[in-house]
Amino acid sequence: MFSKYTVFVKNVPIGGHNPVVIQSMTNTNTLDTEKTIKQIINLSNAGAEIVRVSVRTLDDIPSFKKICEISSIPIVADIHFDYKVAIESIKAGASKIRINPGNIGSLWKVKEVVKVAKDYNIPIRVGANSGSIKKEFEILNMPRFKALAESALEEVKVMEELEFNNIIISIKSTDAKENFLANKYISEKVPYPLHIGITEAGIYEDALILSSAGLGALLLNNIGDTIRISIAGDPIKEVLAAKKLLTLLGFKKGPRIIACPTCARTEINVEYLANKVKEWTKNIDEDINVAVMGCVVNGPGEAKHADIGIAGTKTGGAIFINGEIAETVLFEKLEETFKKYIKNLISERKKINTDS
Repeated sequence: MFSKYTVFVKNVPIGGHNPVVIQSMTNTNTLDTEKTIKQIINLSNAGAEIVRVSVRTLDDIPSFKKICEISSIPIVADIHFDYKVAIESIKAGASKIRINPGNIGSLWKVKEVVKVAKDYNIPIRVGANSGSIKKEFEILNMPRFKALAESALEEVKVMEELEFNNIIISIKSTDAKENFLANKYISEKVPYPLHIGITEAGIYEDALILSSAGLGALLLNNIGDTIRISIAGDPIKEVLAAKKLLTLLGFKKGPRIIACPTCARTEINVEYLANKVKEWTKNIDEDINVAVMGCVVNGPGEAKHADIGIAGTKTGGAIFINGEIAETVLFEKLEETFKKYIKNLISERKKINTDS
């Protein structure tokens, strides 16, 4: 179930019946203000709605403050150990802070952080990952997924005892099944929004497969309010992958390009054309299924569930709408003709929606 509570990270609502929010994290040196701001702009342009920035010590605060002032999207302060850094990050303009209460130290330090968060009305993200399961739960020999979830619930309990409910919870494991079971368990226990992800998912291809399986399973079970696909490398790839996952699963508007797996009847390079169609439709923010099929023998029929498609011919392609061929053109006219039909399709939809 999606969370019952809605938490605002600046102007971005997380939880309730709001859309799933995409986030990522900068990998620049926070002291390099210009480089960090540039990366945040690039992440925002790619589709990130929230960006997390590491605030390591008090030395990072002046730069972090400037970053918060300039950024057009909410900035989350990632804090470890020092409660003073958490407090100063809030005062510097953080829209949310990420802490582990257990790492902050004495309860009075956590209280100080919570007090300032209340004063500034910003949420706190708490939780656990597979590397921070509390020893007392491991000693009880309970299943790891439950120990992971209970470790996070301990952090939530600290917040609740301080009468603080402006909370987002994050549970992440490197194991997709454990990750699913832990998030499912905690979603049934508390009403707070959940930030989901697979921690340390790996390099690009591995991270895509693991995160798609792990996060897709959660989202299809209505669990998860904000996501990050963790990839070792360029964070822009994280955002593009998250955006595509949400689109393909129907949680975000956009075109879905389907393509046949090819066979001996194929008369075009399907992979090449599918990539071209992907490029032609990249700026469309409507839910449209586009099919790219290798031949006209049974391509349109097999893809009649698509809104629009192209079936390959020896000299070009046949444009089909709802399984019926509308026009056959040469290669050099394919892009122009396809764009004309898809523009008409979008216009007709908008007209129907307006009239109704």
